[in-house]
Amino acid sequence: MAIAHRRILLKLSGEALMGPDAFGYHAETLAGFVKQIDEVAGLGVQIGIVVGGGNLFRGAAGALSGMDRATADAMGMLATVMNSLALKDALMAAGVPAQVMTAVTIAHVGEPFERDAAVRHLEAGRVVIFGGGTGNPFFTTDTAAALRAAEIGADLMLKATKVDGVYTADPKKDPSATKYDRLTFDEAIARNLGVLDMAAFALCREQRMPMQVFSIFKAGALQRIVHGEPEGTLVTL
Repeated sequence: MAIAHRRILLKLSGEALMGPDAFGYHAETLAGFVKQIDEVAGLGVQIGIVVGGGNLFRGAAGALSGMDRATADAMGMLATVMNSLALKDALMAAGVPAQVMTAVTIAHVGEPFERDAAVRHLEAGRVVIFGGGTGNPFFTTDTAAALRAAEIGADLMLKATKVDGVYTADPKKDPSATKYDRLTFDEAIARNLGVLDMAAFALCREQRMPMQVFSIFKAGALQRIVHGEPEGTLVTL
């Protein structure tokens, strides 16, 4: 079967790494993600990943508790670097070449992010994990994902969630909620569906970057997407 997307950017939340746990990393869940990434890498697809830090620390939550927002966001960026290292370790243990690049310079931890170097890693067959968010406070990792997707020239940005797409309402709270198979960015914004933050939406729309929201917990979902099969919700212009 033909490959529909040759270079992708996967946004993986920190909360996803927890699996059923309340904090940190769940080994079986992480192994399941690595299996899906390995399957797609084995097809020759170039994969960039932006991982959040919510399983360890959330800057916005720190700010709500009275912490200076810039300081809280800096702590959140460090949490994403820790998650990037955990993901790299799991990938390497499975035989998948991987490299951490970070917007927050930490010697001996990861390479400082530089666009051309990231593309060279991708072309060499390495999964590139982008830690440190954008390197600036007040921006979410959704925005970092949209930014890195545009910078590396990805064909598609993927937002991996626990839900298999975008719904008219929270399906856990509203049993009548229905899933959208396809949306435009304008529709998602007008309906306040909360798929991405506004800065990330604006960047994806401006760069004409299609985005697909899907459940990373569905076996084989990532492989179906790169083959162009229906999965989750596709958001386009």
